[in-house]
Amino acid sequence: MNDFLQLIFAGLFLVFLIYLVGKIVVKPFRLVFKILFNSIFGLLLLWGYNFIGNFIGIVIPINYLTVLISGFLGIPGLILLIILNFILGG
Repeated sequence: MNDFLQLIFAGLFLVFLIYLVGKIVVKPFRLVFKILFNSIFGLLLLWGYNFIGNFIGIVIPINYLTVLISGFLGIPGLILLIILNFILGG
């Protein structure tokens, strides 16, 4: 009976450790993948805007800062970049 109880506690402890490692290890990877996905989305937004804006002469340079701004903020970020482009005389 004593061995059986130790086996149950060891199993519960193992489940707890797996849960704890999952919380600690998986969350940063989820954040990294979310940032990468949003950055790719921002890059596509900028590329599409520059493709259309090239016909009328309005282009936003594509660099890591503009990609991150449009990636984190999405369409409002792209609008912010367009406004900043007009204000700063880009």
